[in-house]
Amino acid sequence: MAVLVASIANQSCHRAENADFIVKNSVVYSVDSNFRIAESFAAKDGKFLAVGTNQEIEKAYQSEKIYDLGGKPVYPGFYDAHCHFAGYAGNLRKADLTGTTSFTEICDRLVENQKTNPSIWVQGRGWDQNDWPVKKFPDRSELDKIFPEKPVYLTRIDGHAAVVNTSALKLAGVDQNTLIKGGEIIKENGRVTGVLVDNAMDLVARLIPEMVESEEAKALLQAQKNCFGVGLTTVADAGLGTGMVKLMDKLQKEGKLKMRVYAMLAPTQENLKEFVSKGIYKTDRLNVRSVKLYADGALGSRGALMLEPYADAPEKSGLQVNETGYLKDLCQKCLDAGFQANTHCIGDSANRLMLTIYKDILKTKNDRRWRIEHAQIINFNDFRLFGEYNIIPSVQTSHATSDMYWAEDRVGPVRIKGAYAYKQLMEQNGWIPNGSDFPVERINPLFGFFAGFARMDQSGFPAGGWMMENALSREECLKAMTIWAAKSCFEENERGSIEPGKMADFVVLEEDIMKIEPLKVPKIRVLETWIGGEKVFSTAETHKP
Repeated sequence: MAVLVASIANQSCHRAENADFIVKNSVVYSVDSNFRIAESFAAKDGKFLAVGTNQEIEKAYQSEKIYDLGGKPVYPGFYDAHCHFAGYAGNLRKADLTGTTSFTEICDRLVENQKTNPSIWVQGRGWDQNDWPVKKFPDRSELDKIFPEKPVYLTRIDGHAAVVNTSALKLAGVDQNTLIKGGEIIKENGRVTGVLVDNAMDLVARLIPEMVESEEAKALLQAQKNCFGVGLTTVADAGLGTGMVKLMDKLQKEGKLKMRVYAMLAPTQENLKEFVSKGIYKTDRLNVRSVKLYADGALGSRGALMLEPYADAPEKSGLQVNETGYLKDLCQKCLDAGFQANTHCIGDSANRLMLTIYKDILKTKNDRRWRIEHAQIINFNDFRLFGEYNIIPSVQTSHATSDMYWAEDRVGPVRIKGAYAYKQLMEQNGWIPNGSDFPVERINPLFGFFAGFARMDQSGFPAGGWMMENALSREECLKAMTIWAAKSCFEENERGSIEPGKMADFVVLEEDIMKIEPLKVPKIRVLETWIGGEKVFSTAETHKP
């Protein structure tokens, strides 16, 4: 505060400096090191010039564009630390199967979607058998009735299982004798049901034609529009191919894709050659300096790798989707190239595996910021490794409130105490980034903000919250989707807070999420989203210069 006031006081002796615009009469959550709340700020050339009281900014700066927010709150642009932006874009033409309460409802949605979006392959995403009266995997027989000729590929909500029909199985040559490492072909009485888990999914998925570049570009711009509408200004996209990274770069340089993207590369040979071997690639909107690895599958499909068998399926312990030697080799390549290693780990065995690999390669405390993506179930003896080697737990708080209905059934009453343990994870390094993992969850970052401190669903269940010893405070939740998210991507000096010299990315909300009653938070609307001093979304002209 003193530094800012001094700089403004010095300028007040001279003629006021020109700004591109000034925002006043707001509640500005700067999310700086002091978590200072201001009233006004000035911006120029896409960056914040100064932040302070109305009087301080009025004395030091002048502009033809002065926005009076009438008390509306402003926050740094929301930063999703782990999502699948390109994947979400590609799903927009597929049938949305989220929230379905039976497989019959899924079939009805597929038929309707084919009427408006006819395609050679019938595709959908978002089913979750845990939401159905009988919580068991589906069977291809119903799909065969409605689509006897067209191949069908339907991805589970977590992206780690799919159900396909007979036509798709035949095209892929999959039958009861097919074997796959790091995956599972579900069978009943020796018959293939059509459900494929983790690596088995690719047996069919690789046959689905990719979108042409023009369709991909159109989808990305629509996805961007939707994300701006919920206040997202930066997304960390987990697991991108070379072509998609280059397309994003091209669209950004053309001024079409304004969303800032932190690109986690898929560990393909093409990516290793095109990016990793050449070093970090960075523009003001694209940052390529990390590789996304996979250790296991997901809890909902029992692909999460566990130290002990599942409580509700004692014959299963999950799947290690990549061999240990392969994971070690890729981590060493990341270290040598100065890249960040970000590994998907759900089960306690997968987390221990990667924490051990990281420890052995990193050797001591460091600023490599290698991340464990999800860090969902941790053995009590392993939490300390995050702090001892500065390993970052990159979490998604809404996973806790999505999984709480059935998670204890999977792992039992003891292991659940080390699951979704966001407070305990945060304490290891003193900070924690939060994302959504969309399209696994919804794109709205306020849903994750709410889940982080309230630990309940949007209907208020359970009363008082679930496992509240691991709830975060509202301040911690806001930091986790702004400055801490930026820090997890080496961008805390550029964005994540409203401070002089940082990019003018900010969001205007209709009410103050730091103060309102908890259950109102997920319903709050974004009024405006700004990136680099440019308004990229507005519900209406809420104020005029």
